[in-house]
Amino acid sequence: MKLSLAMYEIIFWISTGVVVYTYLLYPLFIWILARSFPKPVVPPRLPASLPRVSLLIAAHNEQADIAKRIDNALSLEYPRDLLEIVIASDGSTDATCSIVRKYAPLGVLLYDYPQREGKPAVLNKTIPHLRGEIVFFSDANTFTQPDALKKLVRWFSDPVVGVVCGKLVLIDAHTGKNVDSAYWKYENFLKKQEGRLGALLGSNGAIYAIRREWYPDIPDNTIVDDFVNPLRTKVTHNCKIVYETGALAYEVSPSDIGTEYRRRIRIGAGDFQAIGLLHELLLPRYGWTTFAFWNHKIFRWICPFLLLASFVTNLTLMDQSPYSWLFVGQIIFYSAAVLGNVLPSRPVVFKVFRLTTMFTTMNIALLFGFFRWLTGTQRASWHRTTRLVEAVETVK
Repeated sequence: MKLSLAMYEIIFWISTGVVVYTYLLYPLFIWILARSFPKPVVPPRLPASLPRVSLLIAAHNEQADIAKRIDNALSLEYPRDLLEIVIASDGSTDATCSIVRKYAPLGVLLYDYPQREGKPAVLNKTIPHLRGEIVFFSDANTFTQPDALKKLVRWFSDPVVGVVCGKLVLIDAHTGKNVDSAYWKYENFLKKQEGRLGALLGSNGAIYAIRREWYPDIPDNTIVDDFVNPLRTKVTHNCKIVYETGALAYEVSPSDIGTEYRRRIRIGAGDFQAIGLLHELLLPRYGWTTFAFWNHKIFRWICPFLLLASFVTNLTLMDQSPYSWLFVGQIIFYSAAVLGNVLPSRPVVFKVFRLTTMFTTMNIALLFGFFRWLTGTQRASWHRTTRLVEAVETVK
């Protein structure tokens, strides 16, 4: 059935409008709401009687980083008799396990699972054996500030708090300097505003903590466990998720756009999978969390389809004003995205090109992630990327 020009116009403006709202207007909207309806976010004092904590790191072939990561864990400002450090190896075939075993005299525990099953399966099998009241999740390539654990733990003195998320800072692999991209700062801004509304969505796998008895035991094939875990905990126990910006973890930023692109495809597949795992949040009973889930996540996940619809309908309408100029604008935008993939990051003006590249590649990755989810070809296991942990160690 051939659509009328009026229908093409309606599709164009709805598609374009939702994309503009999602990326440009929603941040302003959530900022206004966070100031109009703020929830108390005053951190409680550290309790005199600290809870026992289990630091759990799932690792696969991390021989290059695991020793430094354990050394960093041992430097945490937390009583050693109350801190259990556990490395769970997911089918490692290198020297990861032998390196971890050298730390056994210092109380570091190893769970060596010979068959690779993916991180969620490793977490599900290991957590029942942990002794901590709180499970602190982190990654093998993460450097955690010494005071980060105490800043996370203090929130659990409130019995309604079930999950506490820290802040991840991205650094340059060679200089060790903070290189948070505009996009990462944008994401942290949204997270902070949603946290003020009591509507925090997920966490970052590098630094977050959950009450062990409330751990949701997610399906073994879950792709984005650090997003699903906190929200399943909230849905199941009607608890609070807190964003503690003072608890810092550092990771080396992706070495190139290609590395980030492959990671985003995997996350994209996990995002669409998460809709089914978190379907309760689609309904209004969860208040601001439902609002943020729709506006920050669902709308963003459908943006690749909206961008395609906007381009195709604009092409159909380009013989009419103002659509001809709007189509030229789209061509210029996507041309800038191509240039951003080859231009250096300096001078500063070139960063504008890289922003268009990041936006475009992220949406392409989401599109490919959708088809991986649809065809069931995305596995829960992850692939290690090369990183320079020495840069992380320079951060103070």
